Amino acid sequence: MGISNPTDIADTPIFVTGASGYIGGRLVPRLLERGYRVRCLARSPKKLESRPWAGEPTVEIVAGDVGDTALLAEQMRGCREAYYLVHSMLAAGPAYASKDAELARAFSTAAASAGCERILYLGGLGETGEGLSEHLTSRRETEALLASGPVPVTVLRAAMIIGSGSASFEILRYLVERLPVMVTPRWVQTECQPIAVRNVLGYLLDALIMEDTIGRTLDIGGPDILSYRAMMAIMAEALDLPHRLVIPVPVLTPRLSSLWIQLVTPLSSYIARPLAEGLRNRVVCRDNTAQRLMPQRLLGVREAIDEALGHVELGNVETSWTDAGAVPGDPDWAGGTTFVHQEETQVVAAASEVFRAICRIGGRNGWYSSQILWRIRGGIDRLLGGPGLRRGRRHAEEIRHGDALDFWRVAGIERNRWLKLRAEMVLPGEALLEFRIESVPGFAGRCLLFQTARFKPKGLLGILYWYSVLPFHGFIFRSMINGIRRAAEQIELDRWVDDPGPTS
Repeated sequence: MGISNPTDIADTPIFVTGASGYIGGRLVPRLLERGYRVRCLARSPKKLESRPWAGEPTVEIVAGDVGDTALLAEQMRGCREAYYLVHSMLAAGPAYASKDAELARAFSTAAASAGCERILYLGGLGETGEGLSEHLTSRRETEALLASGPVPVTVLRAAMIIGSGSASFEILRYLVERLPVMVTPRWVQTECQPIAVRNVLGYLLDALIMEDTIGRTLDIGGPDILSYRAMMAIMAEALDLPHRLVIPVPVLTPRLSSLWIQLVTPLSSYIARPLAEGLRNRVVCRDNTAQRLMPQRLLGVREAIDEALGHVELGNVETSWTDAGAVPGDPDWAGGTTFVHQEETQVVAAASEVFRAICRIGGRNGWYSSQILWRIRGGIDRLLGGPGLRRGRRHAEEIRHGDALDFWRVAGIERNRWLKLRAEMVLPGEALLEFRIESVPGFAGRCLLFQTARFKPKGLLGILYWYSVLPFHGFIFRSMINGIRRAAEQIELDRWVDDPGPTS
């Protein structure tokens, strides 16, 4: 009673927006495991092409924008149910709220036009009424706009999501790891009901077959209700760190808090501010209806933190908050001034080994050269509001389109041939860093490696910037390409030692 048969809808695709994001990227493979066909909407389809599930015959990836109502309706046609896992928190400044409203309105209209029978939305948990933060108010408005059309909506409201790679989890982990003494806003005393990402996914999946969830708003949370301060203590214990001294003060505003978070954690203030604002509201489930309708074993905070830390330690982070957002295309290099610095070297290794060495750049592996200079540049970028080096990378060796590598992002990749990175640090211009591998004619097992940095300045400041860093380029880039060469040749040597091949 109240449960539909999954096989009844397995022949029609489930429409998923945000499939390249943190939740959507984990939801899609679990839908496939349950036998559903999935149609993913992506602004940058290449970001999904390298996912392990992208080649499944039951997956369809379509390029589009949630804001394009007519195209979206056409792309949704034939889908009975659609997940709306989009929000524009990554938009700069307060514009994210109005952008959220615009996208929700367009999605509701498109769903109705396409004949969709239900929308499923993951929103934010929080007490109703006045006094909500701008972030949670925007989530409420999104709920209302999605439900403004004839298509019924299932809303699942969650508070802090604990999982490897989630923005909230990363803030908590970095604050506790880096600060033995913390001067914090008063919101560290506010009660919260966190939920493990595993349980969020469980609810999103079970809601598909539970008819009693149609047209309802359900609060979802884990078994623990505790303050952010208490979670800091649990995180310190899980990290085997001494007790952290937390000193709440009344003068720290969300803006100041977000700037502090930006300095200490990998997140920018634009992302940190709505999260900090939301923490001032008590976010606790009003009832246990969701658990009654869709029972599952809920992980406590300590168990969820341990599981997340385990994935981080193993380098097994399935998705990350850094995955969200479109990957910009190449800048228009035609016209104007473009500065180029190129290095090349010959490598005694196969193209596959050279590519493996290239793919290790960033994160804990570093940049093969001048680590102190990279750290200084990362620190300057953090002070200017950029991502700096703390964003790291999702996996120690594996790279896919759209991945963040410190303050770069993968803008293009072809295995064993080339890799293109686009700079996301604060710059008075646009920068690309490319690696290209070519075979050496007549010499098996040897390659030419080309490394090219391009910079298109914006105005006089951009030109001055290029010439100010030019003295360092020869040293940094030459050291980097030589470091890659040595690493590739070592990989080749290790492979030969492990498997020397046939002997006479």
